[in-house]
Amino acid sequence: MLQFYFLSVVLNALAGYLLFFDEDAFPEFKNGFSINNESFKFIVGILAALIGLLKLLSPIEGDVPVVGDLIPAIVGLLCGFILIFEYYRNRSSVEDSEQTEKIRIILLGNRKIVGLVALIVAALHFIFPTLLLL
Repeated sequence: MLQFYFLSVVLNALAGYLLFFDEDAFPEFKNGFSINNESFKFIVGILAALIGLLKLLSPIEGDVPVVGDLIPAIVGLLCGFILIFEYYRNRSSVEDSEQTEKIRIILLGNRKIVGLVALIVAALHFIFPTLLLL
C-alpha cells in the first residue's frame, strides 16, 4: 500500500534524524516544542516499529510478498526498538541486568551508525520505490 510506503519513508527518515544527530542540533519551535522531547521520541519509536512490521506484511503492488521491502522494514524495526529502549532506560529506576547492559552497549553504542543507515535507506527508498528489497 502506498500509505505504508509513505509512512515508512517519513518515519525512517525521522527516526534516523533522531538517532544520528546530537541533541544540540534539534530545532526549538516557538511554542516550546522540541523534537528532543522523550515522549516524541517514544511515539516515533513505536510508530517506526509498527510500520516496519506492517511493511513486512504488505508490500507495494507488484512486489514479491514479504521480501519486497525487507531493508526499510528491518531498519524501521531497529530504529523503533532503539528509540523505545532509550525511553525505557531513561524512565526506568530498575538496575540493569547483564542482558540489558549488553543490549545497551550494542544498540546505544551504535545509534549514530543505525541513524545514518536509516537516513540513507529512507532516501534510497524514496528515490527507487519499486526496487526489490528496497
